[in-house]
Amino acid sequence: MASMIGYSLRGDPAGAAAQLITWANDQAAPVLALDTPSGLDLTTGTAATPAVWAAATLTLALPKVGLLDAPNVGELYLADISVPPLVYQRMGIPVPELFRQASLLRID
Repeated sequence: MASMIGYSLRGDPAGAAAQLITWANDQAAPVLALDTPSGLDLTTGTAATPAVWAAATLTLALPKVGLLDAPNVGELYLADISVPPLVYQRMGIPVPELFRQASLLRID
């Protein structure tokens, strides 16, 4: 399941998003999150009520700080989306060559 909310979440999910999160968490099949589990604060790693409890999360470009210790992320993978190194350099973000060996990495 991809994120249903995105980066603009303030407070707990409500309405249809909350219903879908609850439904997804109640399924027997594993839930996969794209970029972030819905309902997770990407800065703090705090899960809202409700929040998706993913078996695995595939995040893009760089790992978000809040994903690193959040229990509802499951296995964490990082995918290369071909952001040119110059972009990070101009933003002042030091980034090692993460994807030299593969375009998909597991983050432990």
